[in-house]
Parts: sequence; C-alpha cells; structure tokens
Amino acid sequence: MKSIIAVDRAAVVSVGRRPDLWLTAVRVGLRLAAPGWWRRWPPRLQPDSYYLRFRLETMYGDAGVCMTGPDLVKYLEWCRRARRPAR
Repeated sequence: MKSIIAVDRAAVVSVGRRPDLWLTAVRVGLRLAAPGWWRRWPPRLQPDSYYLRFRLETMYGDAGVCMTGPDLVKYLEWCRRARRPAR
C-alpha cells in the first residue's frame, strides 16, 4: 500500500517552534511507527497507513486530508499530559 503523509509542512513548522514538544513528538513517532520500519529503505518513522487513515477519518471525516499545525500541537500536548502520572 502506498504510504500517505498525514501532516503538511506548516504542521512540522508548528512543532519545530515548540522545543518543549520535540521529545514528545519523537516518542509518539516511535510508538506509532509501523512494525519493522527500520527494515524498509529508506527507514521512516511513519505510522501504519491503515491506522493513519482511520485516525484522519475519525478526526476530520476524511482520510485524505492533512493534519493542521494547531491540531498536531494540541495532539502532542495531549500526549504529553496523558503520559504524566495523575496527582
């Protein structure tokens, strides 16, 4: 299956402007990466295309859209908060 890109350059720039989210972005990328991503050339930390289509369709109602910068930042902030233990 052809791989799909779920974020546009503006989304990557939005995260690039938030150094506090870089480690979270790497963790999420590793956690969501397709199994055996390092065996395929070129190795890319990209979620499984079926999973990605499902998430985009449930988020936007269309699997063919790109995630926006603000949405990606909100998602990564949520991932970071969810990782912290409850007080």
